[in-house]
Amino acid sequence: MTTPADTETEAARLRETMTKALSEDGVLADPGWRQAVATVPRHRFVPGFFLPRDKPDQQGLTVWEPVTAESDHDRWLAAAYSNTTLITQFDGDNVDWTNPSVRHGGTPTSSSTLPSLVVRMWADADVREGHAVLEIGTGTGYSTALACQRLGSGGLTSIEVDGGRLQTAAGALSACGFAPTLAVADGVYGYWPEAPFDRIVAACSFRAVPPALIAQTRPGGKILLTLSGWLYGYARVLLTVGRDGTAHGPLLPGTISFMSARTHAAPAFGNPAHWAAELPERPRTARHGPQWLTAATEEAFHLRFLAQSAIPDAQMTTVGEVVHLVDVVTGSAATLTPEDSGWQVREGGPVKLWERIEHLLDAYEAAGRPGPETFTVHVHHGRQHLHHPHLPPLPLPQP
Repeated sequence: MTTPADTETEAARLRETMTKALSEDGVLADPGWRQAVATVPRHRFVPGFFLPRDKPDQQGLTVWEPVTAESDHDRWLAAAYSNTTLITQFDGDNVDWTNPSVRHGGTPTSSSTLPSLVVRMWADADVREGHAVLEIGTGTGYSTALACQRLGSGGLTSIEVDGGRLQTAAGALSACGFAPTLAVADGVYGYWPEAPFDRIVAACSFRAVPPALIAQTRPGGKILLTLSGWLYGYARVLLTVGRDGTAHGPLLPGTISFMSARTHAAPAFGNPAHWAAELPERPRTARHGPQWLTAATEEAFHLRFLAQSAIPDAQMTTVGEVVHLVDVVTGSAATLTPEDSGWQVREGGPVKLWERIEHLLDAYEAAGRPGPETFTVHVHHGRQHLHHPHLPPLPLPQP
């Protein structure tokens, strides 16, 4: 039988191994963050989580298996000290980890982010001792604990939209001796009672920069967040806030994703066949095929982000070989079907969805297929757009 003392001994060994591996990968160049990762017991923040089985179910859905110390102690502890994101919640449902159930499919709504990314976020935001910091998305509390260990609890505020998740995180933080300011709040609105902040770091994604975050940041302060959209394109941006309430900053390199802020999540769009049935019967041949956006490449990941500026309210799904675009806001839709002569497009509604994507792809190719790090985000008097020297301004959705 494994005793608590055995668990702590093995956890310390696994934590040391993880810290060494992250250091060798160049993640822990800062000695302070290295010490934090080597000290904070991640397993205490994840009493349970879901891991995917190798094969989907008969409907093609991912089968998520709950893992706890009681169900499989060794697997639980090993996963806790792996550089992996651990899913802890689906569809906003709180889990009874004393009696969890297997899940089929679902949308992740809370997790413990992989340690290398947590440290990277704090480091990229240039968070330092003495800063007043707002963390958006407490989640399990592990990221919060690392910041407390590195910076102290006094200047850190962490907010979480899910009260149940925050209660569990608060218990784990307190048990580890950390005492940041915690609150149940929607990150879209920041947290006025503790403002202004020197740094805001978001562990969720937004369709556009929430104005409240700029208003709550001191001039010269920085906001690190992930921008996303309903095409599931993502980009991280590091904004510096000006004295006049404006903000600007570069997109950061890399391909990462965060769960959407719940108020920015994509709406359900129904049955794609219903939308397709209303489209004109006569198709046209596409100038660009959907593989620009659907391929498993870094470029496609980047292009999905850019495409959201052209069709901000559209969603994309594939049924068989047919790619569907659906816009629940304007009532527009499009399908792309492969034929020997190329991809055939049918479009209907006030917005020609794929035609807009084709114009964007034309401009992207003409500009030399620029990468994310060549773009900057500008927020000025309520308007937000992506800027690139060889492309027209690409607007972000209205916040």
